[in-house]
Amino acid sequence: MRFRLLLGVAALSLSGCNAVYYSAMEKIGFEKRDLLKRAVKAARGEQKEAGEEFQDALTQLQKLTGHHGGNLETAYNRFKGEYEDCETQAGAVRSQVREVDTVARDLFREWEKEIRQYESASLAADSRSKLATTRIRFDQLSTSLHAAEATMEPVLRQFRDQVLYLKHNLNADAIGSLRGKADNIQGDIQRLLSQMNRSISEADRFIQTL
Repeated sequence: MRFRLLLGVAALSLSGCNAVYYSAMEKIGFEKRDLLKRAVKAARGEQKEAGEEFQDALTQLQKLTGHHGGNLETAYNRFKGEYEDCETQAGAVRSQVREVDTVARDLFREWEKEIRQYESASLAADSRSKLATTRIRFDQLSTSLHAAEATMEPVLRQFRDQVLYLKHNLNADAIGSLRGKADNIQGDIQRLLSQMNRSISEADRFIQTL
C-alpha cells in the first residue's frame, strides 16, 4: 500500500500543487528534508547521465568528421540521435535543478515558521543557527548546480549547428569543412565535465550534512 501511494504522488507536479504533494509524502513518512535529499541525489544522477550523453555525442561527431567511405547518412543519423539525447538529458537536468530549488525554498520557509513555535528560547536559537548553516551549504550547492547547468547550452548550440549544417549539406565536402570542429567542442566538453564533477562532489557533501 505504501509503495502504491508513493507511485501515485510521484506524478504530482511541485510547480502547481506543492501542498498536496507534501501532504501526501508526509503520510508515507517523507518530510521536506527527506524530499530535498532525494531531489539532490536525483540531480546528481541526471548530471552524471548528461556528462555521458555529451561525451557520446562528441564521439559520434569525431567519427563523422573523420569519416572515410561508407554510408554518410548512417553516420549522420547516429550523431543526430546522440545530439537529440543530449537535448533530452539537458532538459532533465534543468527540471531536476528546479525541483531542488523549489523543495529547498519550501523547506526553509517551513523551518522558519516552526522556529517561532518554540517555547524554549535556547532551542529556538539552536534551530535558527542550524537553519542558517544549512542555508549557506545549500547556497553553495545551488550555485554549483546552476553553473553546471549553464555549461550545457554552449555545447548544445554547437552540436545543433553541426546537425543543421549536415542536414542541408550531407556530402564529403561538408564533412571536410567540419573537420577540426570536434576538437574545438572538445574543450567545451571538458569544461562541462569538470563543472559537472564539481557539482556532483558538492551534492555529495550536502547530502552528508543534511
